Amino acid sequence: MSKVTSNLTISADGYSAGLNQTEKRPFGDDGGDGWGDKLHAWYSETPEEDRAEVDRLTAKAFIMGRNMFGPVRGEWDREWNGWWGGNPPYHVPVFVLTHYPRDPQPMDGGTTFHFVTDGIGSALAQAREAAGDGDVAIHGGATTINQYLAAGLIDELRLHIVPITLGAGTRLFDGVPPLNLEQVDSQATSTVTHLTYRVLS
Repeated sequence: MSKVTSNLTISADGYSAGLNQTEKRPFGDDGGDGWGDKLHAWYSETPEEDRAEVDRLTAKAFIMGRNMFGPVRGEWDREWNGWWGGNPPYHVPVFVLTHYPRDPQPMDGGTTFHFVTDGIGSALAQAREAAGDGDVAIHGGATTINQYLAAGLIDELRLHIVPITLGAGTRLFDGVPPLNLEQVDSQATSTVTHLTYRVLS
């Protein structure tokens, strides 16, 4: 049965990005030297012990917020097709939440970015249709995931907790009513702890 899932890397104190996000540092201050390198080193380096978890980060359609798609604000007055270059890693339809209309953007490798202006429910309906019997992943960032959690629209939450603290920034669960979660899996490695929860309510 298809599910709505979410994968998110967070610090030990619950932040998916630090303060002072910029185009060169999209995850803000995380104590590293560059592109969210401390917070996401487990993913980008992909040691053997984490490879099985990386392989789970797949779905038949994705949803993301505009901030995750890129730094462009307001009208689409600048050419921007995401952080990932000409061949993004998704290879399926991706639905980007935005207030500003834009034509779909096909990319190499099968990814097409679709821009949704009429809310999270519409984005999920379109993603479900595109995914067919497959899973839909609410890919981030935390603000977008929080909206879907608050609306009761996520079935499974997969968290990757890195042993650093950020102290401030964009935090998972902000503005989300209390949830009942059932832990269904946990795996600890030297660089990250993977936790999977079923969202009960």
